[in-house]
Amino acid sequence: MENKLQATIDIGSHSCILLIAAFEVAPAASSDTPVAPRKILVPKLQKVEVCRLGEDIYEHGKITPERIQELVNIMTKFRMDLHALGADLKAVAMTEAMRKAENPDEVIEAVEKAVWVKPRVITGEEEGKLTYRSVKEWHGEGNVTIDIGGGSTELSNGETTFSIPVGALKMFKAMGPIPGPEYKKFIKETFKDLSFKGMTKKPVYLIGGTGTALAMVFLNSQTFDYKAIEGLEMSLADLEAVTTRITNLSKELRAMLPGLGNGRHEVIICGLFWLRSLLEKLRVETFKISTAGLRFGLLYPPEKEPEPKPKKRPAFLKS
Repeated sequence: MENKLQATIDIGSHSCILLIAAFEVAPAASSDTPVAPRKILVPKLQKVEVCRLGEDIYEHGKITPERIQELVNIMTKFRMDLHALGADLKAVAMTEAMRKAENPDEVIEAVEKAVWVKPRVITGEEEGKLTYRSVKEWHGEGNVTIDIGGGSTELSNGETTFSIPVGALKMFKAMGPIPGPEYKKFIKETFKDLSFKGMTKKPVYLIGGTGTALAMVFLNSQTFDYKAIEGLEMSLADLEAVTTRITNLSKELRAMLPGLGNGRHEVIICGLFWLRSLLEKLRVETFKISTAGLRFGLLYPPEKEPEPKPKKRPAFLKS
């Protein structure tokens, strides 16, 4: 019999996340037409540890031995949690930092020894698709997902998915904790060759550490409560107010705000500036925050690829 508790680990540029979850029957939607029961993932345990692999990439181009040891220590903690709860670790995914690292094999080997599962370095497009899938299972289709990580950002509407090599940690290393006048030039260059066709004026869900931290500050919630955060709607005015509040605080006071511990206070303002620019490009006034993400998407069974649409016959060939 398959274990009900399943787990994944997401190793990102700024942090590592352990998810232990179980498939449970989703609440029935109010409808006169009978619908077959549908199962969704329900988190039972989520743990976040800061690893900052992206710092090593920015400064050295590879992951240093010291950082690898820190990562192994985090993975060892995660393995102890897995064994304590008897959960099956189904997948370990590595993202932007490892896509850029000069020594991925060395890091993969160290992590595999720690958790007994070989990690997989996934592409930005796959990361975006899996993130969209996780949100779709909870909130349905027709949305756009923005996943702001430490080293990259993925956008998807289910049909089009792309990854931008910009993240909160990467911006912090380039511009410091508060972007200055150089930010306008940075944005202009970043958006120069990007197309958001098919993504504008649609409901937006924000995923990732930036979104979770934003929600916790907005709600003044000292502890992470996914039920309180999931689906939280905010406006551009709300975003502006939170950004101003955080920016006006000293580094020490910023670190005391909800959700901004473990170094998040250093990168959060860069993440919020970047979020504002993306929302303006998507031409929306409001957005929602989701605690879903790659770690959930890794557990859902693969979907069938849509069949290609038949090509139209030229008019002169039609009978």
